[in-house]
Amino acid sequence: MPSAVREEKKEIVTPRNFSIGKKKRKSSDRGPLGRAIGGILQRLAVYCGANSGKDPAYAATTILLGKAMAARGVDLVYGGGRLGLMGTIADTVLAEGGQVHGVIPEMLKDLEVAHTGVTELHIVPNMHERKAKMTDLTDAFVALPGGVGTMDELFEAWSWNALGYHNKPFAILNIGGYWDSLIAFLDTMAEQGFVSAERRKHLIVSDDIDDCLDRLAAACNAEAGSFKW
Repeated sequence: MPSAVREEKKEIVTPRNFSIGKKKRKSSDRGPLGRAIGGILQRLAVYCGANSGKDPAYAATTILLGKAMAARGVDLVYGGGRLGLMGTIADTVLAEGGQVHGVIPEMLKDLEVAHTGVTELHIVPNMHERKAKMTDLTDAFVALPGGVGTMDELFEAWSWNALGYHNKPFAILNIGGYWDSLIAFLDTMAEQGFVSAERRKHLIVSDDIDDCLDRLAAACNAEAGSFKW
């Protein structure tokens, strides 16, 4: 059965039923900014590559993450693609009975890289609106291995949090040490006074799936703070 497809100013809805073993969530379960009421981690935005990378551990761990999310009842929000790690995480969550909310720009849909089997596919005009929509739909963010697009998404989530546009937690799942060099550079930024030590600590870093999900879930109850550059 095809996914629900949502486009600006028009809507084609053919819902797909993924309620097996789970209570379907209602829109009333979420606050006015898309945040789960009560600070519960119900949806997780996963930022990752449209390629699978050279190390098989990237895809293998992505599959394990998808299974862990479905087991916890955490739905996926992602970039709506069918290729690489993006397709892997979506396919896994779907196969495990979870719901998948994809957000993809019109241009990429036209290039036929959209995943047409997801629960709900939002089609937006551009990349900026893609990130804004994903932020609205999710309760937290996690970055897996990826390229410049993944870094752009992660840092925008962080900067919007720093500016008070949202208070949703964000993390790196450091598979096979992929992000080690970036983490070291972030430490340098803090050491040189461009990021406060407190702000630096807001980025959750873990190489363990359960630890990462546990820390994101705990952080979902955090209050929005003041500027802490």
